[in-house]
Amino acid sequence: MTPLDSGRMIATVMLLLALTWPFLPGPARNGPDEHAGRRMTEWPQVVDGELLRPLAMSDVERRFAAQFPGAIARFAAGDARWILRLVEQPTRMLHPAADCYRGLGYAIRDDRLSMGTQGLQRCFAATRSGAVLTVCERIVDADGRSFSDASSWYWAAVLGRSRGPWLAMTRAVPLARPTEVAR
Repeated sequence: MTPLDSGRMIATVMLLLALTWPFLPGPARNGPDEHAGRRMTEWPQVVDGELLRPLAMSDVERRFAAQFPGAIARFAAGDARWILRLVEQPTRMLHPAADCYRGLGYAIRDDRLSMGTQGLQRCFAATRSGAVLTVCERIVDADGRSFSDASSWYWAAVLGRSRGPWLAMTRAVPLARPTEVAR
């Protein structure tokens, strides 16, 4: 092989590398955003004036969260339960809370828009076994714009009218508790 052939071969390899480099997969990350296969997220400590206390997620919630394009966490604030979802990209996996509650066997009624402390939100009553919850939800984008439903958020995000990451906040508070059955 002549020095000219060697030079051509090196130039060809360099050209191929330059053309394919952007398409090669990046290294596996195990940096500050990930730990033991779980995404670590800094969640707000206070939402709507309520101090949040972290709660463990169920096995079903953990399995769903593993597939979710972002992160999910549960919190308590007094009697209220919060579910926060950090969404990194537009996805149909962020669906209305009413769908989740229906899937858990709750009857949904009184679906309405309501003015919350931070803007418009969607609220409904969820009833199961005599327990009644008032559930309200909203989604906030990186610019502070708020959405009261997953569909309007999704299309705004897909069409580039809203930029992420987005924070979906669902708050459920007991309105009435089941009565004890007399023996």
